[in-house]
Amino acid sequence: MSDYFECTPVGLDFLEHTKNVFKAEEIVKASPEQIFEVFEDAHAWTVWAMPIQKVEWTSPRPFGVGTTRTVSMMGGMDGYEEFIAWEPGKRMAFTFVGCSKDSTDKFLEDYRVTDLGDGSCRVEWHMAMETRGASRHMMFLTRPLMRLANRSMFKKFRKYTEAYAARASQPEP
Repeated sequence: MSDYFECTPVGLDFLEHTKNVFKAEEIVKASPEQIFEVFEDAHAWTVWAMPIQKVEWTSPRPFGVGTTRTVSMMGGMDGYEEFIAWEPGKRMAFTFVGCSKDSTDKFLEDYRVTDLGDGSCRVEWHMAMETRGASRHMMFLTRPLMRLANRSMFKKFRKYTEAYAARASQPEP
């Protein structure tokens, strides 16, 4: 995190204080534990989250509140994240503490997992952001595209996670 722009870290209440909130929800045929295994898998993010090219956990396991990671995205942007919620099988959330580009001021992602008791879970993804500079004035144009892109990505998350859970459930030969 040598050359970067500081972001304003936010708490979970940020979802209630910005109009730039994007939500996607899927019913996933997987256990809460399997869903968190996918969340902890650095490579998995590069498969289902289109802009992500690389994830590097920069804190040792076990992960929890205070854990950090670096996420490299398309366009040469790196986000430096710190987890502000971590309840295995239930919830995880992170905020940006820094970014390699000076366009993001505040950023939060919050993932909530609800076990439905039938071998599936409801997984909600909330993303909230505020930008700065010229990007700030463009959010009204990009909001509809962000909503569509996030829903599409989360469908990929469901498919990836269900395939992972199916493989994990197969008896070993």
